[in-house]
Amino acid sequence: MNYRITYLVALLISSLCTFTACSQEKTMEPTNTGVFDIIAAKNTNKLEQWISSQKNLEVRNEKGETPLMAATYLNNLPMVKLLINAGASVNAQDKILNSPFLYAGASGYLDIVRLCLKAGADYKIFNRYNGTALIPACEKGHVEVVAELLKDKAYPINHVNRLGWTALLEAVILSDGNSKQVQIIKMLIEAGCDVNIADKDGVTALAHARRQNFKEIITLLENASSKK
Repeated sequence: MNYRITYLVALLISSLCTFTACSQEKTMEPTNTGVFDIIAAKNTNKLEQWISSQKNLEVRNEKGETPLMAATYLNNLPMVKLLINAGASVNAQDKILNSPFLYAGASGYLDIVRLCLKAGADYKIFNRYNGTALIPACEKGHVEVVAELLKDKAYPINHVNRLGWTALLEAVILSDGNSKQVQIIKMLIEAGCDVNIADKDGVTALAHARRQNFKEIITLLENASSKK
């Protein structure tokens, strides 16, 4: 089975599901949309003025984004700091189910991830693949973000997303076995992930690694499996 094709098919299905769900929701009326122009213009001074005059920081644009979500998409750390310090929610999701915390994790925005964690990131809020911030961070090789998330022993390291994959499985299936992926898989093992969780077809991370001949990863997983 070509797992990359499976991933692309699942991506299409997930996108269609998200679109359908959103179309069934009551349309969000854009409110106080001027703030999004301020953010797009990267005008930190005007954003500070806007914040000082607002009681509601969770206004939405036509995409369902809050100001904090919009600033996170731009990886604008000064604006993100202003909004979080003012009390903006790091868990508010837009119409495609991104939240500042989830998107920052998936994109490797370490500083924003740290701010979100301090501001009460909710581990039970999932992206459109029903996944955590950790899963795409592992897949994309965001080593520092993975390390930050794994500091909390309460983090759901073995969460299974809609594709049937854990962070470990996705780190193997969707990678090329490069040094970053090796490092991440080692970190996941050291953090106590269950290496024996299989995908929907009953294939474990070790079996996937063997299929792709990822020698370093095979050794790590074999050693971890023998200790179970």
